[in-house]
Amino acid sequence: MFTGIVAGTGTVIAVQPSAHGTTEGTTRIRIQAGEIVQDLPVGGSLAVDGVCLTGGTDRPADGVFEADVMGETLARTTLGELAAGAVVNLERCLPADGRLDGHVVQGHVDATGQIVARTNHSDWEVVRIGVPADLAPLLAEKGAIAVDGVSLTVTAVSAPEATEHWFEIGLIPATLATTGLGTKTTGARVNLEADVMAKYAARLAAFQPWTAPRNGETR
Repeated sequence: MFTGIVAGTGTVIAVQPSAHGTTEGTTRIRIQAGEIVQDLPVGGSLAVDGVCLTGGTDRPADGVFEADVMGETLARTTLGELAAGAVVNLERCLPADGRLDGHVVQGHVDATGQIVARTNHSDWEVVRIGVPADLAPLLAEKGAIAVDGVSLTVTAVSAPEATEHWFEIGLIPATLATTGLGTKTTGARVNLEADVMAKYAARLAAFQPWTAPRNGETR
């Protein structure tokens, strides 16, 4: 489990697809992560742009994180677009005695969105992100969202009847300076993870017609 409080950024060193390609095989991603991974054990978890990845079976050089990423993850997240030199957000998993400063983040990306506008307000920015229609019901004004692994508060959402759905977030100077969101331009794709409580509520609601008592039946 993560909190969406990014510990720092890393730089992609290499992206190496296996001999089976990115669909049938895996792709190994090597990241220069620095001190964040100094005590990360083999098989330990690290969130990379909001995607929970498991460290490889071999201990790489100091400060380097390696992970094998399957085709499903590459297709559903922005990790499939990474290339050497890319900057990514990094977060270690939450220790049992740690502070939950952000919100509960699983590292399970629900969809990708696209930055459609950035509005500068001197020391901070409003960013509007377009989202798939099936993700829109999980977003609420003043609710939580993880964008590229960064825990943020939703400041505005599109209307339910909108033909194109979006939400907005505000980025303070600290977020702009210490995460990759500060340099993402209009048109860039980002990883999105909705609040886990919203996902469970939506799933329960979807089953309501099949679980509700029938006429004359008590449960």
